[in-house]
Amino acid sequence: MNVHVPTDFKWPGLTHPNGAPIGLNKKKFVAIDRDKQAKYEATYRPQALYNRANNGFHENNESFLLHEVATNLPIYREDTGPTDFHLHLPPGGFQLVLVTSGMFTFDYDGRFYNVGPGAVMLQSAIVHRQLFYTWSGLSTEENLKTPQTVVPDPISMGYSGKFLEAFITDPTTFPNPTIVGPDQINEAETPRIAWTHPLHDRPADAGFWLQDPLALDALYKPLTDAAIKSPSPVYVRDIGIEVPSGHLVTGHIIATDPAGHSLLPKTSSAGTTSSDFAKGEVAIYRVIRGSAEFRQDDGKTFELATGDVVTAGKDAIDLIGVGENTQVLRLGLLSGMDRLRSWAPSQRDEIDSLAGKIITRKDVRPLRTEGAPVGYLYA
Repeated sequence: MNVHVPTDFKWPGLTHPNGAPIGLNKKKFVAIDRDKQAKYEATYRPQALYNRANNGFHENNESFLLHEVATNLPIYREDTGPTDFHLHLPPGGFQLVLVTSGMFTFDYDGRFYNVGPGAVMLQSAIVHRQLFYTWSGLSTEENLKTPQTVVPDPISMGYSGKFLEAFITDPTTFPNPTIVGPDQINEAETPRIAWTHPLHDRPADAGFWLQDPLALDALYKPLTDAAIKSPSPVYVRDIGIEVPSGHLVTGHIIATDPAGHSLLPKTSSAGTTSSDFAKGEVAIYRVIRGSAEFRQDDGKTFELATGDVVTAGKDAIDLIGVGENTQVLRLGLLSGMDRLRSWAPSQRDEIDSLAGKIITRKDVRPLRTEGAPVGYLYA
């Protein structure tokens, strides 16, 4: 039975972002971020290196950030290890994580989630921490070269943990308060506590989402039209984020098997067409592995290789070809994003300074595996 703990809470009156509106770039632009020019920087935490798709971010009015997070230090060091309990408050309540190698344990709302390659999580403003991650022991240079995948297998799970992460706007521009600092975490009790708070700024239908890569709704459907050329059959996985994002973003993985090997978990019960995933005022493609070919609206073509990203306005490009053993993440940014507003700097700083004081309810679980989450997206 959950225990409700009263708190001495005095809310300062902030309920929604009131800064500048967020606007997608509605022009037919094309911005490419090449992996060979990537900069991996320890922007937020020492154990992780971040590779931002900066060209696309800037050309799209800095409205949506996609970056790769590569774990690069062991978990047992004093300056690494589990993170604190914190939350993010991006506009629209949007944080996307797609694991591409290694294994992680995330703690959302006091509940464990053990995830590996191909797992998709969509959450925001839920108190959480990264509790565990794998580290291969390789040098930084070799670690950044290890292959990524969205299909779990023993080899990929043994690499250092990596994931693709996306936010609406830049994490430095919205509140990210620490709820429980690392020195105050009691591992026997604190992780059993789930929290909620009153900062609601999410569209209708938005909610927490986790898709296991081997779940029935994650199976790959055969592409039944000829819009994308490939030496082998093309398959599509809907990562299921359109509804739980509040109809802000769609997400799909377009993929092929390695030559002579059936790698992708598939369903033969239904097919899909390219029009089923061609949504968005802006489209972002990230090649997780393999290669992809695109055609611009002027007829010119270009290719992307592993690690490359292209961000483009509506109808500015079409995906026309993929190679063997290829996996491409496609995100479609929907028009609902234009109704969002950013946090004013004063709001961001005030909420960050509140830290754990923004919590209005605590629920204690008998066990870490029991009880529904009570965080922001559930209240």
